[in-house]
Amino acid sequence: MQYIFKGLYSKQIYFVLSLAFLIYGCNSKDRSEQTSEQAAPKLVKSPEFNADSAFNFVKKQVEFGPRVPNSAPHKVCGDYLISTLKKYGWQVIEQPFKDTTFDGTILNARNIIGSFNPAAAKRILLTAHWDSRPFSDQDSLVKNKPVIAANDGASGVGILLEVARTLSLQASKPDIGVDIIFFDAEDWGTTEQTTEMLHSGFCLGSQYWAANKHIPNYTAYFGINLDMVGAKGATFLKEGNSVQMAEDVVREVWATASRIGYNNYFIDERGGAITDDHVPVNQIARIPMIDIIHTKNNLTHTFFDQWHTTDDTMEHIDPKTLKAVGQTLIQVLYQEAEGVAL
Repeated sequence: MQYIFKGLYSKQIYFVLSLAFLIYGCNSKDRSEQTSEQAAPKLVKSPEFNADSAFNFVKKQVEFGPRVPNSAPHKVCGDYLISTLKKYGWQVIEQPFKDTTFDGTILNARNIIGSFNPAAAKRILLTAHWDSRPFSDQDSLVKNKPVIAANDGASGVGILLEVARTLSLQASKPDIGVDIIFFDAEDWGTTEQTTEMLHSGFCLGSQYWAANKHIPNYTAYFGINLDMVGAKGATFLKEGNSVQMAEDVVREVWATASRIGYNNYFIDERGGAITDDHVPVNQIARIPMIDIIHTKNNLTHTFFDQWHTTDDTMEHIDPKTLKAVGQTLIQVLYQEAEGVAL
């Protein structure tokens, strides 16, 4: 009997101790979660990005036709971009320049720069290229026809025009400066990859701007370039050059996208290194800039399926993708305005 009572007593003690540890563990977990929540930077309230409006901005560019430098659609579209930025109260500077392509064509090009809150010391730079490729070299049938470039160019510009419109509508403006640059002559390049020209003849507009800034000694806290950001089911890997040259910016943008529910677009995975407009901005202008660009970890097909083909048209543009990228940009801007980086 003695051992029986001893056994019962031991079980009671074990139960009491177990209950105590359980209560302590729950309380510790609650405190840990509360501490974690307190430590996590807050999401600043930001305005809604209108995906339908961005889609219409993309569509408007496409309606002009291929925006190949030296062509009439190119001239008309550039004028449209300038008038749209001005309509939303942005200060606009045109930066005309000439450059020679790999095949000896002299381009009459222009970068278009819009500034929001130009007096602000802290500035964020947002860019996209607005020209389209003069030949569809990746097309299986027609290789000499210019690309309509709904995704490869117009999508990034459309998102940035909607960012400009969104900021202009706010009664309480964010306490930050934003500069939008539409780079020209990004996509002429070559028909084959070659080392004969810097960056294989791509990124002429960003190279020119980086060496000849629109304002002497201009600088920005950081920059974000958009390219191919409108296709259905797009995935944005952490582009290799961006990680190497501006890793902190990559981390902030991808963390922001995840916090607001777009981690199915912004994949937490490193992709290949892409030569794009952010490279001259990093290397020449010395501004840390990243590239949000649709890529896949596929050695045979890195970009979206319609890349550099005649099929890069509006039917493949998805407002949901525009929303994911545009809302992420807006959130990043408002986080920076409040000094609350994620």
